[in-house]
Amino acid sequence: MSRTYKATGINLKSMPLGEADRLVTVLTQEYGLIRAIAPGARKQNSSLGGRSSLFVVNELLIAKGRSLDKITQAETITTYPRLSRDLGKLAACQYLAEMVLCQALSEQPQVELFCLFNEHLKRLEQLPSNGEFLVLAYLCQAVFHLLTIAGITPQVQQCQLTHETIIPDSSLRTTEQVGFSIAAGGIISIDAWESLRSQNLAAISPRAKPVTTSLVKETETHYRTNPALPQLNARFSSHELSLMQQLADTELSQVEQSNPSWLSIEKILRQYVEYNFDRPIRSAALIDSYFAPICVPKV
Repeated sequence: MSRTYKATGINLKSMPLGEADRLVTVLTQEYGLIRAIAPGARKQNSSLGGRSSLFVVNELLIAKGRSLDKITQAETITTYPRLSRDLGKLAACQYLAEMVLCQALSEQPQVELFCLFNEHLKRLEQLPSNGEFLVLAYLCQAVFHLLTIAGITPQVQQCQLTHETIIPDSSLRTTEQVGFSIAAGGIISIDAWESLRSQNLAAISPRAKPVTTSLVKETETHYRTNPALPQLNARFSSHELSLMQQLADTELSQVEQSNPSWLSIEKILRQYVEYNFDRPIRSAALIDSYFAPICVPKV
């Protein structure tokens, strides 16, 4: 007889298997990431039908199998029905689920990751149905928190060149105050970067030279290969810097109902995630298709 075990888990992924079964990928508190068959879940009157849906939290009784385990019993603890009724929220949750799949371990307790993911699902569901920019803001914070658990938190408080704390300057609200370098791991003062750029340029060309095509190519090659001058993947105003610095907090304190800056912040966080996890976030395409038209400024 197969050995059985109990686990509390949240469904991250579900796909058809055979004629009537489903293969469910579950993040559990006790055993981390597991893949198990939900037998007959696709049948009309199956008790496992709704319990094998995405983002449902169940108390599971699982039978150990040779290659795949089998769910023999499931008791639902929590569901998030409003997520599936809002395309923006659903896309954000699938995005987060992909991140969890990238970082969750198997056969090891994942209590902190489980609780954090569950908490952010709850926050997203509770947002108003017309709060598209709020969804982006809460998505960015959830991504930041998941990166923190993974041990690869982007630095948004100190310049990665000078290691000095950068305080948002309200006088630079509409101009660039910081850059973000994925390779360097966080924000960089634009002033510090420009100063280092000038020093490197002076080192290349100590005496005045005519600006030729070959000189421009030589300079550009130096910037790409010189590790002392990090590549800036994005530039942000002081207002956007202020928003980024909120992400480490437990709660967002200044979430504006209509702020397209969150789309720019999400994009750089996405690039940072994909760089560090070395794989694309496929659900991010839904974020682009849904939110980009909303964030286009009205003329």
